[in-house]
Amino acid sequence: MGKSRNSRRRGAGDAPVVEAVDGGLAELIPDRDRGRAWTLFIDGAPQSHVDLDDPLHLSFEYQRRLGHVVDLVAPPGGPVHVLHLGGGALTLARYVAATRPRSTQQVVERDATLVELVRRQLPLESGARVRVRSVDAREGLAKVPDGWADLIVADVYSGARTPAHLTSTEFLDEVRRALKPGGWYAANLADGPPLAHLRGQVATASACFAELALMADPTVLRGKRFGNAVLVASDHPLPFPELTRRAASDPHPGRVEHGKPLTDFTGGAAPVTDAVAVASPAPPPSVFR
Repeated sequence: MGKSRNSRRRGAGDAPVVEAVDGGLAELIPDRDRGRAWTLFIDGAPQSHVDLDDPLHLSFEYQRRLGHVVDLVAPPGGPVHVLHLGGGALTLARYVAATRPRSTQQVVERDATLVELVRRQLPLESGARVRVRSVDAREGLAKVPDGWADLIVADVYSGARTPAHLTSTEFLDEVRRALKPGGWYAANLADGPPLAHLRGQVATASACFAELALMADPTVLRGKRFGNAVLVASDHPLPFPELTRRAASDPHPGRVEHGKPLTDFTGGAAPVTDAVAVASPAPPPSVFR
């Protein structure tokens, strides 16, 4: 991507932006290796990386995997309807706008103060069809018309943990209602050994969708370290070979599990319902050092 009209090279005097937001202390730290790029931290946990000159650049491993989903959910370049549950610095919304012009996007980000900070410091390109609503993710999902979305992305974290009410079969029933026939759901999940949360989330999605894939670093899937995994689900066949090829070609190669190996991965875990749902585990402090 070329630079925006407002592009400028950052000077040595540019400083981090630190502000209190509803979810904690937000820090926008300049990326000294890229001209107009910033990393968003909330209470010390990295949330998003944005390059205003190059929205195709996805720095974080999980964001690249979500980018693969965006690329494959519909024919290349065609516009799509995307619902983002969780906004952060709007990294993925910028990627969709750049790779799929004329797409219509809704972002549900509860933290209104964070939204204002991102809009001011990291403005969207003019013409991007992105509507941001500052409500709870499940409340915002409930307002989406039946069959509206080609893709729903869940990337919601509160204190580095996914809230419990976004981990249940009842939540995924609402996701399915809002998806078009053949639409995709993708979730950024985080877990570490013994992977009880991740196994439960795969079992939960399996109870609601016909097709599943899980993309992650092999060491995460083996329960060797805490990390992110991207779960992809649909009622129509998923392009497993292409997902596998793209994940394997990443700078940090990932593995894609599906079919029987993914069923075996759950280890008999039961689907999660609202009655028993809990938030995802907190990452160990060493993750962000």
